[in-house]
Amino acid sequence: MATKKPAKEQPEPASLRELLRVPEGEPVLLSSYDPESVPGLPEGLPPTKAAGVAATALMGERLAGLQERLYAASTAGDRRRLLLVLQGMDTSGKGGTVKHVIGLFNPSGCRIKAFKAPTAEERKHSFLWRIKKALPQPGEIGIFDRSQYEDVLIARVRELAPRDEIGRRYGRINRFEKSLADDGVTVVKVFLHISYEEQRRRLLKRLDNPDKHWKFSPGDIDERALWPAYQEAYELALERCSTRAAPWFVVAADRKWYRNWAISRLLLEHLEALDPHYPEADFDVAECRRRLMSG
Repeated sequence: MATKKPAKEQPEPASLRELLRVPEGEPVLLSSYDPESVPGLPEGLPPTKAAGVAATALMGERLAGLQERLYAASTAGDRRRLLLVLQGMDTSGKGGTVKHVIGLFNPSGCRIKAFKAPTAEERKHSFLWRIKKALPQPGEIGIFDRSQYEDVLIARVRELAPRDEIGRRYGRINRFEKSLADDGVTVVKVFLHISYEEQRRRLLKRLDNPDKHWKFSPGDIDERALWPAYQEAYELALERCSTRAAPWFVVAADRKWYRNWAISRLLLEHLEALDPHYPEADFDVAECRRRLMSG
């Protein structure tokens, strides 16, 4: 589904959950999505960095309030929680999203996990084993920087497993995510879509700044050479694993400010749909007040 030029938008932005959602079961062609586009911006909001940063900051109070309500509800037995899954090519902004978007939340209610290459212990188990260990608890917001999808992405491109085994993993992932949804987990899967040219610019910036050399590896260039294979692997993952229980969303990520705004908006929409409530007191409020005043 190509990103369409928005018609005249409403003062409150159109639902990004619908606008950016990958249709279930339909073929995906990433070249039809514009990584520089800014779909869904509300009417009157200029497509500029300054305006986007300000609009993102304005969502902070609402996001924090919903997070507190979600956590509070869990103390009364509400099992609901939210899991944000971030996937994308190198430099697409997974870490930047954690810094700028998740920074709007109370960190004590967040569970962040960055998945690297599997350890020796992890390789002894199913590829979902380490994922299950990192899931958010009721009331929490979980963030995965990479995820179970690495096992159908780099594993496919680098041929780290037989092709028929990789083929079976899509179904296992879908069943796993359906079980999460059934257990009260709202799964928000975001593919950060950057262009080949923008990745080059970001890698060059890392090379030009000695303070960023720690973020660069010569292997990044080797992975970049496999860009077409990775695009195909992502297209297959998006097509086969965008489901009703756990849809994929494609976020244009060449403009960092838009990426942050769009993901903040997606989280806001999902949390508002959950509409968690503070639990009612299970004690006599008036009596407790009387005791405090008489002491």
